[in-house]
Amino acid sequence: MPETPRTRVPRRAAVAAVALLVAATGTTAAAQKPPPVADLRADVNQDGRVDVAGASDEAGEEVWRPGRGAVFLANVDDDARRCRMRPGDLDRIDPAVDERLAACHDAADEQVNGARDESDLAPLRVPPGPVGEDASGRVEVAAAQRPYVRLFVKRDGALRVLRGPLTAGELRAGAELALEGRDIVRDPRRWDGEVTVTLTVTDRGRTTSDRVRLKVAPVLFQNDLQRAERVFAAKPGPGHGVAPGRWGVGDVYRPREWRPFASSLVRAAGAAGLSRRDVTFTAGTEQWWRDIWRQDMVEPAVASVPAPRGGVHSMRVLLRAPVLWAPPEGGRTTLSRSARLLFRDVRGPDVGVVQQFTPGREPSGVDLQNFTGNFESVPPYEGHPHGRVLYGTAPHRAPDPAFVRMIEAQGRQPAITLDTSWLLVGHVDETVHVVRAGNERGWTLAVADPRQAVELLRHAQRAGEGGQRLFADTSAERKPTVDALLADHDFLAGNEEAARRIDDQIAVLLRETGLSRRDLVRVPVLYAMVGADTDGPKGAIAYSPSIANGLSLTARDYAAPDPHGPKVDGRDLFRTAAQKALAAGGVRAHWVENFAWSHPAGGEVHCATNALRDVSGSARWWSTDPGGR
Repeated sequence: MPETPRTRVPRRAAVAAVALLVAATGTTAAAQKPPPVADLRADVNQDGRVDVAGASDEAGEEVWRPGRGAVFLANVDDDARRCRMRPGDLDRIDPAVDERLAACHDAADEQVNGARDESDLAPLRVPPGPVGEDASGRVEVAAAQRPYVRLFVKRDGALRVLRGPLTAGELRAGAELALEGRDIVRDPRRWDGEVTVTLTVTDRGRTTSDRVRLKVAPVLFQNDLQRAERVFAAKPGPGHGVAPGRWGVGDVYRPREWRPFASSLVRAAGAAGLSRRDVTFTAGTEQWWRDIWRQDMVEPAVASVPAPRGGVHSMRVLLRAPVLWAPPEGGRTTLSRSARLLFRDVRGPDVGVVQQFTPGREPSGVDLQNFTGNFESVPPYEGHPHGRVLYGTAPHRAPDPAFVRMIEAQGRQPAITLDTSWLLVGHVDETVHVVRAGNERGWTLAVADPRQAVELLRHAQRAGEGGQRLFADTSAERKPTVDALLADHDFLAGNEEAARRIDDQIAVLLRETGLSRRDLVRVPVLYAMVGADTDGPKGAIAYSPSIANGLSLTARDYAAPDPHGPKVDGRDLFRTAAQKALAAGGVRAHWVENFAWSHPAGGEVHCATNALRDVSGSARWWSTDPGGR
């Protein structure tokens, strides 16, 4: 017998209508029982609970739209901490290790791993209904959507994987079900993130069905205006270390003077209101401790769904950088092994790790465009309630297309791309950083300004301080004087070229964000052009520590690399200029010593740290249009 679609009338109203018909025709209830009415409920009105008694979750349940439609999480965390690393996993040169580590999470098994894991599932309900002794109900998902979700049913007080039909007893008493998301959206050509769950009830030769449409929560980047809750950085490991510098200079680069870096970072965090426990220093392995680039191994993001009483339930989803590494001596290409620390040290309850890259792609150099220091975001503004992703690209050094496709597939943070081809490392965090501002939207961009830096050198020279040395209070081997730098025409030409390139980046940012030039916070940074006379990588790198490449601890507290600029009357001109520019927007600079720890390899405080941020005030994606309306 053909299936009868369920009439869009609440179940109780349908039963009442049948009762009226019985009374009007004089037929007894025993002779004319009401037909079965399939009724499947989800949290369609997005209030964090399923309405079984009323009808608030019924209208529009078959078509998902912003503000009306059930949502669910991809259950990729590890609530019971059952995922364990094996001895040797951190250093083994084997892509199978990465596949196994990424494949272990709560949605990888058919168990509900405790009450905390149950809260990561989307509730579904079948209200009690009058059915006969032989009635049965099937709850199904379309075949193409089954790899992405799993259905559970509560039996004997516990959620178990749903196999087979619901019984007549379960239909009469009402059934509790739950839907588990097994993955995030990675490629909308394969799955767009939506699923339809259908309940089909068969009773006394009649069949009816009911459908609900649900959408998986997108994974959204955090932004630098949000308060850091946890800060991460590296510390020296137990062995000699073999990690290369960021542009492939082998053992030339050795991070030094960790203690000044660590102590100044802790002081900056304390001044911003974080406790010592909020700053975590972790070592890598004997082989890889020198890979100190915590920003470059992962981009923290978050997925969220409605919770009862107007709350929000969130899961952090850490996007592992799609950085590939080929052993110099030959052999299998793997993902950068340092990022395996995420599985050991960070993944756990409400924290998952996702990796996405193009299989078979060979690394380009040291795969610099794919470090996640090259993936940032700008905060919300008009038309973009969740902000936008920001990343750098170049004609011959573009980020991994599979990773970019995954980010774009989230559908809520359309990307802004900048030309970073002229930079040796090539990351957007080298030249721009979001900071608080006193303008209408509450934020702006701090941008590196080589022209300002050169002008400050000239100011020192005019003040009779041309003999002042940059980096005077550091362990640098070369400490040039102001006069020497201003006499170096190639150096000045390189900084003017860097300034023109940054001008081009600014033009894109102003066009895309609607900021004005007067909003910008300009901070002095000198650049050097390297590699021109070699066969190796070429491009610009920060000659003085880039103040724009710092870590926001709160909207008002900025951990900046100490520039060690020239001094006039005992004051560092670069520090003073940056402090004044930031203070105009209500931002305090806290200086961090990274001159010997990360600066020699082209990275600063931002590159060598990472943070998990308070995202509780974020816009609720489920109630906003992807276009920002």
